[in-house]
Amino acid sequence: MLEASLSGVLKTVLIVLLVYFGLKILFRYFGPLILKYFMRKMGRKFEKQFNQQFGGDQSTQEKKGKVSIDKKPKGNKGSNKNVGEYIDYEEID
Repeated sequence: MLEASLSGVLKTVLIVLLVYFGLKILFRYFGPLILKYFMRKMGRKFEKQFNQQFGGDQSTQEKKGKVSIDKKPKGNKGSNKNVGEYIDYEEID
């Protein structure tokens, strides 16, 4: 059976602490740069997706100043008869 020596345990603890503090320092200085990179990348991805979904191309958009009127679809005119019962009321002073 293997026994852990005091020097082996101390070496392991020291290595773990050095790695922890080393990564902490690296992320303090390089973390914002990495975050900016990923935010730019995600922004481009969302912009691309938005342009695909809503037709953000300049060639497909209408010219500035042109007015277009969309008409309502023909169909169910008037109010819906299944709304409910109308109740007449009077105000009491």
